[in-house]
Amino acid sequence: MGSKHNSPGNRTRSSLSIFVIIGLCCFFYLLGAWQKSGFGKGDGIAFEITKQSQQTDCNTFTNLNFEAHHKNVEMIEPSAPKAKVFKPCDIKYTDYTPCQEQDRAMKFPRENMIYRERHCPPEDEKLHCLVPAPKGYMTPFPWPKGRDYVHYANVPHKSLTVEKAVQNWVQFQGDVFKFPGGGTMFPQGANAYIDELASVIPIADGTVRTALDTGCGVASWGAYLLKRNVLAMSFAPRDNHEAQVQFALERGVPAIIGVLGSIRLPYPSRAFDMAQCSRCLIPWTANAGMYLMEVDRVLRPGGYWILSGPPINWKTYYQTWKRSKEDLKAEQRNIEKLAELLCWEKKYEKGDIAIWRKKVNAKSCQRNSANICKSKDADDVWYKKMDTCITPFPEVTSKDEVAGGQLKKFPARLFAVPPRIAKGSIKGVTAESYQEDNKLWKKRLNTYKRINRLIGTTRYRNVMDMNAGLGGFAAALESQKSWVMNVVPTIAKNTLGVIYERGLIGINHDWCEGFSTYPRTYDLIHASGVFSLYQNTCQLEDILLEMDRILRPEGAVILRDEVDVLNKVKKIAGGMRWDTKLMDHEDGPLVPEKILVAVKQYWVGSSGNSTSSDE
Repeated sequence: MGSKHNSPGNRTRSSLSIFVIIGLCCFFYLLGAWQKSGFGKGDGIAFEITKQSQQTDCNTFTNLNFEAHHKNVEMIEPSAPKAKVFKPCDIKYTDYTPCQEQDRAMKFPRENMIYRERHCPPEDEKLHCLVPAPKGYMTPFPWPKGRDYVHYANVPHKSLTVEKAVQNWVQFQGDVFKFPGGGTMFPQGANAYIDELASVIPIADGTVRTALDTGCGVASWGAYLLKRNVLAMSFAPRDNHEAQVQFALERGVPAIIGVLGSIRLPYPSRAFDMAQCSRCLIPWTANAGMYLMEVDRVLRPGGYWILSGPPINWKTYYQTWKRSKEDLKAEQRNIEKLAELLCWEKKYEKGDIAIWRKKVNAKSCQRNSANICKSKDADDVWYKKMDTCITPFPEVTSKDEVAGGQLKKFPARLFAVPPRIAKGSIKGVTAESYQEDNKLWKKRLNTYKRINRLIGTTRYRNVMDMNAGLGGFAAALESQKSWVMNVVPTIAKNTLGVIYERGLIGINHDWCEGFSTYPRTYDLIHASGVFSLYQNTCQLEDILLEMDRILRPEGAVILRDEVDVLNKVKKIAGGMRWDTKLMDHEDGPLVPEKILVAVKQYWVGSSGNSTSSDE
């Protein structure tokens, strides 16, 4: 008897099934080949998506809006967050400066202004919330109007309008502050004051490009130097002169919170072409002249120092200053002796102003028993104690040679090979690699401008580069419409001296700590490789929260880093009220480095905001 498994009917059905399967395989093979040839609809869609992903024109990313809107939008917590959501801080933290807070400062000695220096919170006291903008906050006026006007809602502090009313610092008019350009020593205006300086100092021809204002007030000197193409770095402590540095940055003028105390200034040696003290009340003769020696460290050979205010013109003002003639006369005599010891030559004294010029090298001056610093690295400044010693001039071979190297006039010096590179002082950087770096950043900036067409306009006045390298990004962006704070991380190669030799400005900083500025002081933040640099050093979350603190509402961020790192960053930023977009490298999707662009949403604080330091 035959088995049911090998009957004729079963064999017929099995053969039919095999033919059906073979037929289907052939059909799908032919369909796949047809689509792969480029004629299939599915492949056309895939091709278009790939094509768009490789483009960097901003019309591809319609979900990111870089314009300012001034909408008073309350924060609404998402019902099902995909990432950790950071809550708004209490409204009392609107002007929070983590490393210069008054309560913490008062625990430190007042001697040598130590209590006004940086004192950052320990890990368990850090805020883990979003610092709110004050109610009614508006995008600052565009430059140059912003130089003269600030929205009251942005910096709601009127004390300076009363305290400095006679000195023409700032006036309150309706809902804005007006800055007439006056100062304690130039109540008739900064322009007239700068004109007098320019009769001695070559300000007009590009010889002087970088300047330092010690105890800057609202930085009107720096504000009015900008139209003469001089870039001033201004600093002042966070003290009873409420919000003076905040006003400076709100006006679109470079400034940081800082003080001449016991720690070196965060600038390299030979950084500034010109420095000034306009009634800054710094005790120049105290501590055996230590503060003047620190100014000498950062003043370039051939640079100028301006002193206006006590004790200059003491015969006229001794009663106003409530000091004796003898005391003021002795103070000026001691300053003159210190200047001579530093190889400074007095060039001018008239009325309220005295000007000294630093000699170009040690061969051109005679120092008798001067205390020369023993440290070999005058650029090593981060939390380094200030010394009562004179920074030596770099060696020269002739009496006419400028110590450290002769700089070209600005703007030629912006792309000329800086002396520190030409002399081989920066390990691993040659003249050729420097030029290649410049080409690279010009290309990258063009990419950024295609992503965000507002870059290079007055919309982004205050710009920060968190990992500046040789200053290539800032150099490519250079214009009167904006300025760049070039930050060189303390754990990176110290290239800040090169940046200053290019006629740019910047600061050393450790991104594991808060930056020395007020909240909402930068319009655009750029960071290349910062998160890869710090991912094993401190929490990426802390760096991002600090970026959020100093970024203005509706400000923009451009991050460039490895894709794995940027994915972590994007996830954290998703809980920070940032709109983000991850994009391919300008050279294509196969490059592991990517670009993350972001826009901070507009929101303001309210009395209902809660603060969390541990969430």
